Amino acid sequence: MGWSPSCPCCWAADRPVNDAVLHPGWPAQLSWGPVELHPLRRGDAAEWSRLRVDNEDWLSPWEPSAPIPWRERHSPAAYRGMRRSVARRARLGTSLPFAVRVEGRLAGQVTVDNIVRGALRSGYLGYWIDREVAGRGMASLAVALVADHAFSRVGLHRLQADIRPENMPSQRLVERLGFRQEGLLRRYLDIDGDWRDHLAYALLAEDVPGGLVARWRAGLAR
Repeated sequence: MGWSPSCPCCWAADRPVNDAVLHPGWPAQLSWGPVELHPLRRGDAAEWSRLRVDNEDWLSPWEPSAPIPWRERHSPAAYRGMRRSVARRARLGTSLPFAVRVEGRLAGQVTVDNIVRGALRSGYLGYWIDREVAGRGMASLAVALVADHAFSRVGLHRLQADIRPENMPSQRLVERLGFRQEGLLRRYLDIDGDWRDHLAYALLAEDVPGGLVARWRAGLAR
């Protein structure tokens, strides 16, 4: 489906970029327990670069294909360019780009991107976490915080997460939070050097009336 003035889910495309209705809930800082989320900071360039370089083997199988070597596209200069780009998208209301800190230390990112408003009110969820904090539930908590924010202050109705069938930890993460698998997207994204199948998971606001952080906390008690 292409963009059309008659399409009710695309009406925001022609609105003034300074119209507050395009970016409710941003900028924002979210936190619970050891996890804090905030917009990307200028001063995090060196730490982000070190983290991404150290996690190359952990992250590269799930990252978009690129002709530029990993170290070069995760340099401090690359961070600064990425930060400017995502900040611009956030101002336009099409992205919610959060840095993740665990116990005060930079540990990953959670982003809701390609946000569409109008009748659809949907966005695509993406995330990564430092291998050193994986397995502690910190990524789940970060995603829960962002989803609760997206369904409340931001006003979205649907979040979609597209995950490779081989990425079982990521599938378990979204399934524990209540995302439902809706289908297989064949050769959907150019990832790690080839077109890869992805499983489409989605969560609707009414699926979690009590919020995802409450669901995450309930999981701790089990």
